[in-house]
Amino acid sequence: MPQPVIASVHGIATAAGCQLVAACDLAIASEDARFATNGIKNGIFCYTPMVPVSRAIGRKRALEMVLTGNFIDATTAEKWGLVNHVVPADQLDAAVTELANQIGSLSPIAVRTGKAAFYEQVDLPQDQAYGLMTEAISCNALTEDAQEGMSAFLDKRQPTWKGR
Repeated sequence: MPQPVIASVHGIATAAGCQLVAACDLAIASEDARFATNGIKNGIFCYTPMVPVSRAIGRKRALEMVLTGNFIDATTAEKWGLVNHVVPADQLDAAVTELANQIGSLSPIAVRTGKAAFYEQVDLPQDQAYGLMTEAISCNALTEDAQEGMSAFLDKRQPTWKGR
C-alpha cells in the first residue's frame, strides 16, 4: 500500500492482532493496550505473527514473546519499538488523527515514493542501500512537488503540492 498505514491500538492485540500492529508503518497505543503472541499457550505457535513482530522488535524480544506467550504492556511495546507512541486512552483518536494529518499535509508523491524506498533499502547492505537511495533522491528531486517545495522554502511560504 503506497499510503502510510497507522495502527490505533486500544485494549488487547494478540496473535494476528499483534501481527497487524507490527505490520503497520506506524502505531499509536493507549496506555491500557497490551500485546502478545500467545498462541503457544494453546499449543499453536504464532508462526505468521512472528514475521512482522520480529522485524519490528528484534530477534531476542520476539522470541521471548512467541516462546512464552506473555503479554507486554504499552510502555514496553513503545520501548521495544512495536509502537511509536503511547497516549492516554481518551487522547488516542486525537493523536492518531494528528499524526495522519501531519503526514497528509506533506507532498503525496514524496510520502509515497519515500515509503517505498524505505522498505526497499531497509534490509540491504549499507553500500547497496546508499546506491539505491542515491537514485531515488535524484528521481524525487525532479518531481513537480520537489521543485515546488524548494521554491516555497526559498520564498518563505507554504508549498502547494500537486503530486498525487
